[in-house]
Amino acid sequence: MPQRSALPRGLARPVQVIAVTGGKGGVGKTSVSVNLAIALAQAGREVLLLDGDLGLANVDVLLGLTPKGTLEQVIKGEVQLRDVIVPTASGISVVPAASGISRMAELSNVEHATLIREFNQLPDSYEVLVVDTAAGIAASVRSFTQAAQHVLVVVRNEPASLTDAYALIKVLNREHQIHSFKVLVNMTQDNNEAEGLFRRLQSVTDRYLNVQLSFAGEIPDDQYLQKAVRTQRSVMEAFPSSRSSQAFRRLAQASSRWQVPAGPSGRLEFFFERLLAPAPVRLQVAK
Repeated sequence: MPQRSALPRGLARPVQVIAVTGGKGGVGKTSVSVNLAIALAQAGREVLLLDGDLGLANVDVLLGLTPKGTLEQVIKGEVQLRDVIVPTASGISVVPAASGISRMAELSNVEHATLIREFNQLPDSYEVLVVDTAAGIAASVRSFTQAAQHVLVVVRNEPASLTDAYALIKVLNREHQIHSFKVLVNMTQDNNEAEGLFRRLQSVTDRYLNVQLSFAGEIPDDQYLQKAVRTQRSVMEAFPSSRSSQAFRRLAQASSRWQVPAGPSGRLEFFFERLLAPAPVRLQVAK
């Protein structure tokens, strides 16, 4: 776990929060989350990776980790957050998921305060929080994306991926007022595929939604990615010279330039305050 000297509370550096999501399973979302986090760490940033897939947690599996506790135990007050966070040889720290936190929107005041306090007590060393969300439009996905500063939508070149990505963006925009999305095209076969796929999605969102899509880049379909998965390692560590590793480094460099909103929401506990805040009541206007 990072042990940089803490800054005074009033001067805590802003934390960049990136939610990695996708309209459907099978687009490589967790691989993107893990390798992006490690690429950022290799670039010298202190990174915390939160496994936010509450139904099918697999960050620990992908990295070959054995968690000693879960966020659910933290919420219950059984353990402290710093005892749950798993440091890794890759330089990132991981918060393991727990299916029990699917009720995060229904936490009691005591549980809410416990979780916020635990994140408040973490060292001020973390600079980036990467959240690996579940696929689809489950309640947890909506909560995590609302609380994040940047929403990275992972797509691949197949009709269902584009259709489901559009559906996800539509829900997040119309029901949760998220207007900015970054799109990463995964598993590309050639140099022209990614931008063409992005333009197809953008043409539909421009026509029907009030959103801004930004092209975040592409990750090539690389045999070394699958080899790394089989050995429970990230491709960034197992095959650092592979095409996919080079692409993740470019993505990390680009994400470092994404603007972090100014204001008091820069610390990690504020991310969880936003995550756990009650959803605004939507008024229905009679037609």
